[in-house]
Amino acid sequence: MKSKRLITAIATALLLGCSPSPFASKDQKVDTASEAPQNPPSGFVKQAPDWTKDAVIYQINTRQYSESGQFTAVEADLDRIKSLGVDILWFMPIHPIGEAKRKGSLGSPYAVKDFQAVNPELGALEDFKSLVDAAHSRGMKVIIDWVANHTSWDNALIETNPEWYTRNAKGEFQHPPETDWTDVADLDYSEQGLRDYMTESLLYWVKEVGIDGYRCDVAGMVPTDFWNAVRPELEAVKPVFMLAEWQDPELHEKAFDASYAWRWKEILQDIVKGEATADKIAEYYVNYQDDWPRDAMRMAYTSNHDQNTWDGTPFEIYGEAYEAAIALSFVGEGIPLIYNGQENCNKNRLAFFEKDLIEWNKACPLEALFKKLVALKTENSALHNGQAGGRLALIENGNEKSILSFARRKDSHEIFAIFNLSPVSQNFQVSDARLSGDYKNYFTGETLQIKYGESIDGTLKPWDYRIYVR
Repeated sequence: MKSKRLITAIATALLLGCSPSPFASKDQKVDTASEAPQNPPSGFVKQAPDWTKDAVIYQINTRQYSESGQFTAVEADLDRIKSLGVDILWFMPIHPIGEAKRKGSLGSPYAVKDFQAVNPELGALEDFKSLVDAAHSRGMKVIIDWVANHTSWDNALIETNPEWYTRNAKGEFQHPPETDWTDVADLDYSEQGLRDYMTESLLYWVKEVGIDGYRCDVAGMVPTDFWNAVRPELEAVKPVFMLAEWQDPELHEKAFDASYAWRWKEILQDIVKGEATADKIAEYYVNYQDDWPRDAMRMAYTSNHDQNTWDGTPFEIYGEAYEAAIALSFVGEGIPLIYNGQENCNKNRLAFFEKDLIEWNKACPLEALFKKLVALKTENSALHNGQAGGRLALIENGNEKSILSFARRKDSHEIFAIFNLSPVSQNFQVSDARLSGDYKNYFTGETLQIKYGESIDGTLKPWDYRIYVR
């Protein structure tokens, strides 16, 4: 769903222990954990599937991916996608789109008309099953977007189960309060019947189609105890990966493996605009370790469907800092995302409610960069996700306002990274006994020897970075 500043504000309120105003009264949505408790079975412990440990996510906007906009075109391109080294394919909603109160001529994929059907504009159910099978045969997993918070206005549930929807003060159906999502109707999770129906629908795609998990739209606007109850139901079928569009540590306790690193993205963009300094992103990593569960994967990204449409392409947002931002999303703690077209330098802001093709530019240096970074993350256990990876240890460099430097170590693998997060050349001096040893620059092959008790110094050009591997 469109990521308005409102969502970030609500997420921040949750982190601070505040109750966001949309959920304040019975006429609106409430957190019904105490009214309709749904707890995981006794003894259930959430655990990310083994295949997520070094995973990189690749998001697919099927409508804009090809001229046909169909699953068959994506399946035909799977070998190219596989060559990037990515592991998880995330498809934006694949369901039929509502026509009532539709925005634009094609509508939003997040206005779901039927949770157990496929949008005919994308193809048939058998086409999607073929795509899932083809991805699996290449060693990739498939997750789909799930929109649990609301439906289109012409979803049959409004007629068959009107009690499943929230009402405004006049007793009328309403779109999600304090949003501009006027093309969707808000659901009420105090209704057990809704919870049962949504659980059955989630199970359907795992059981019958064989998908491997979900990216859950505005997950924090749905009661956490619903997700807590759904996870073991899905796990009874197969191991799944769950990604929440939200940032709240509580969601990781029993339901989600990964969540959005909105704060990471915001700080990095503030740095590019000159409104923050490198020490703020260092502070983010410290808070990550202090405030989030050890197995929590925070999804770091430089583009996605929302940001591309509403905020701008990464070329517009990051400018000369773009490659440094990409590299940091891979070597800092977090699970990285590639949005389709990034690897081919797409510079088109894709329309949300219309047909608008990705620009597939064959001569794009970013493809090689993504492949190198995916390979590094795959090969080097220090960069693995969650508990499988090494913790990020900040390294003093004498210029913390402009330079971010850190090391990560796991088993016999170690990396040392240093980033100039400023628009001018910067000097640094590093002296840390933990770094002593022989390293190789991952991109150039240049060797670096750090002797115990000695310091190294140097200069980095604007937005330059170095990644050393030992």
